[in-house]
Amino acid sequence: MGNRLSKIATRTGDAGTTGLGDGSRVDKDALRVHAMGDVDELNSHIGVLLCENLSPQLRHELISIQHDLFDMGGELCIPGYSLITETQVARLDALLEKYNADLPPLRDFVLPGGNRPAALAHVCRTVCRRAERAIVSVGKNEAINDHPRQYMNRLSDLLFVLSRVLNRVDGGSDVLWEKERER
Repeated sequence: MGNRLSKIATRTGDAGTTGLGDGSRVDKDALRVHAMGDVDELNSHIGVLLCENLSPQLRHELISIQHDLFDMGGELCIPGYSLITETQVARLDALLEKYNADLPPLRDFVLPGGNRPAALAHVCRTVCRRAERAIVSVGKNEAINDHPRQYMNRLSDLLFVLSRVLNRVDGGSDVLWEKERER
């Protein structure tokens, strides 16, 4: 990066545009910029989740995901560039299999909640779904690679599974939707 970040307040965005990694300028409300912002927000929420008491293995895996999300932001920032690969998507598939293996089958819908780490994982999941939708929107208007969309789809599933795993720490369980509750 050299000295690119030596000056943060450049005032170049004062007119409502921002620079992409290829040097082009786009409106700050462009679909690509929305997608970049949603991915950045997800990465920040995962950073909050990492403030919780998590196993060293899960902490390592979430930090790796944060690096992937930073790569995704880079890919979105540079039209035509590719940083997210099939290998990263496959790594999420393996994590899904690992963490889902010991969970009981779902018979009801799960409410976001339980303990704090699980609730934070649910927040990450919902932000991930929004970021995925933003990436799909970009793909409808511009050529983008398939792997970022696939990665976000797997990651949102993984975050749901992790919320279930985290709710089981210290003997907890899922918070289930009560279909027949009194209204």
